[in-house]
Amino acid sequence: MKIQGKMFLWLALFILVMAIVYGVWSKEPAGTTALFLAFGLSVMIGYYLAFTARRVDAGAQDNKDADVADDAGEVGFFSPHSWQPLALATGGALAFMGIIFGWWLLYFSAPIILIGLYGWVFEYYRGENQNQ
Repeated sequence: MKIQGKMFLWLALFILVMAIVYGVWSKEPAGTTALFLAFGLSVMIGYYLAFTARRVDAGAQDNKDADVADDAGEVGFFSPHSWQPLALATGGALAFMGIIFGWWLLYFSAPIILIGLYGWVFEYYRGENQNQ
């Protein structure tokens, strides 16, 4: 994680220089603001990764002599049969169409998003997947 933190901090420095150059040359506030926000986002991510790298053990990516297989192992648990992302995608699509066609579509999309989110969070607390 140490390398990724440094990469984001160097990217933030590059974006800062480009934001200043763009702001001086173009005198256009929207693009300049977007570049300064991208700078802030890169600093936050880089700081988080650098801060976290100090608190955890060094990974294989921090060792120059490491092989790809050194970082192999369990990544995490991912639900293999969940229908909840479909509900969230449907609700999200309706919500974004509400921006285009009319805000009244949010009345239909908000319940779908909330039901999908509730179902996803509590998926393993009820039904056949309930942990005993």
